[in-house]
Amino acid sequence: MAEYQDKKVHYPDDYDPITEYWNAFKNNGGDIVVSKKILSTYQRLIQNMKNNALMFYYSNRRANHAMEFIENYCRHSKGKMGGQHIKLELWEKAMVAAIFGFIDIDGNRQYQRAVLIVGKKNGKSLLASAIGLYMLIADGEAGPEVYAVATKKDQAKIIWNEAKRMVRKSPALAKRIRGRVADLSSEEYNDGDFKPVASDTDTLDGLNPNCILMDEIHQWKNGEDLYNIMADGVTARDQPLLLITSTAGTIREDIYDQIYDEAVMTINGYSQKNGYRDDRSIFFIYELDKRNEWKDSEMWIKANPGLGTIKNKQTLAEKVAKAKKNHRLVKNLVCKEFNIRETSTESWLTFDELNNESTFDISKLKPRYGIAGSDLSQTTDLTAATVIFQVPDDPVIYVKTMYWLPEDTLQQRAEEDNIPYVLWRDQGRLRTSQGNKVYYRDILDWFQEIEDKYDIYLFKGGYDSWSATYYVKDLQHRYGEKTFEPVIQGKKTLSSPMHSLAADLKAKRVNYGNDPIMKWCLSNTTVDVDRNGNIQPDKGHNRRKRIDGLAALLDAYVVRDRYLDEYLNVI
Repeated sequence: MAEYQDKKVHYPDDYDPITEYWNAFKNNGGDIVVSKKILSTYQRLIQNMKNNALMFYYSNRRANHAMEFIENYCRHSKGKMGGQHIKLELWEKAMVAAIFGFIDIDGNRQYQRAVLIVGKKNGKSLLASAIGLYMLIADGEAGPEVYAVATKKDQAKIIWNEAKRMVRKSPALAKRIRGRVADLSSEEYNDGDFKPVASDTDTLDGLNPNCILMDEIHQWKNGEDLYNIMADGVTARDQPLLLITSTAGTIREDIYDQIYDEAVMTINGYSQKNGYRDDRSIFFIYELDKRNEWKDSEMWIKANPGLGTIKNKQTLAEKVAKAKKNHRLVKNLVCKEFNIRETSTESWLTFDELNNESTFDISKLKPRYGIAGSDLSQTTDLTAATVIFQVPDDPVIYVKTMYWLPEDTLQQRAEEDNIPYVLWRDQGRLRTSQGNKVYYRDILDWFQEIEDKYDIYLFKGGYDSWSATYYVKDLQHRYGEKTFEPVIQGKKTLSSPMHSLAADLKAKRVNYGNDPIMKWCLSNTTVDVDRNGNIQPDKGHNRRKRIDGLAALLDAYVVRDRYLDEYLNVI
């Protein structure tokens, strides 16, 4: 950045806002309260910075370059700060440093997608505009193409208009960028262009973006096609950036939910040896960890890192006070201000609550009686069966589970879903059925294997009441008509056992052998809640998510609840 003569901000060569931010977290002795997802993300970043064996390393110079550009040449355009230089807060510095600071030996950035989910009025659009300008003239890219994208042109122009105003306010930027009616052009400087585009743009073909800015994706309806077209367009660039900024919203099962679910899977995968991996994406999810935290002012900062500086704390306090008096205001408040998605479903368990790394040696436990459950997965590609058992004088519920996929689709599912199905098969955690479907007799054979190998007698068992007729007849033929029972899939049947299972998981009474597939299924599970607090499992429409392991376990739990006294007497 030596070419810019009016530079005022210069960070020392060893400046590192990621570690500074990490050290300021309350769990590290600081004052900043953060959500569990932010904690996990920065814990991962700190680990990567200390790991010299990784492909990517942290470059202070590259991180500082981006921060210095924003603070030296980008200015506020509105309000009391209008015309003044942007001064990044620590959380913003850490985010910018994470996005731009991790590079490989060729100097190409690691992160090609960055997602910021934060409560409204925390300056996300302003920050996105500044990053867009950096990608236009300061990233060293030849012929850069930057696009502000939304399903509607007016929405796409929000970030672009902010960037246009920044150019007008900054003499240094105005020398290199021309603000025109339909674009910002740096043609005379580096052949660059910055435009707003939307779904109704005449054509989206032929674009070669190095930076895509997507704002407020929670408002996008039928946004998946637009997202895919734009995201696929960056493949010709060595170090593109897709920056997504949003709050939570009211439109369900669209691109926002898909991106959010990917964030959850990725963040949970940080602490799982064989968990979901996306090393090209980084997620900054500022949200309340629990819905009822909206009443606690100490927790507000979890979703609003700019509270008290960028965002007015007194205004938020007044909104909360009104919501406490008028329950109809709560839903919108927790959605927009605290990033609790407005939906009939809500999270079931946190990762810490469901995570159990305990294992067991079944040959030493010598269980005699088990309870089976199965999920035939008529609507997904993963089939699961489980056997739970207990032993005398031991409160722990032990779980053995097996999963199946069709052999013909295993590789495709692994590649499309970015889930390590092949690895799990090689580890013996998952099996394949020949052809393009799962043969349910494979489940029966596994039950028989459990009995023969471990001398476990199947005392009772449950199956989804919608299971295939011939599967049920085979169960009855092998185990008698009274051993296995149908489990109706609804709140009336599932709510109480699911609450019991949740309590047992939280208390670490459920030992599932640290099975990564079960852990993944549990972490994917949300609950559909009715007005009386009754629940049943839900996974939404994200094709990558599977909850089949939980479904099989829950079927076994339902039957265990039905015959608990009898079962405890026989063991």
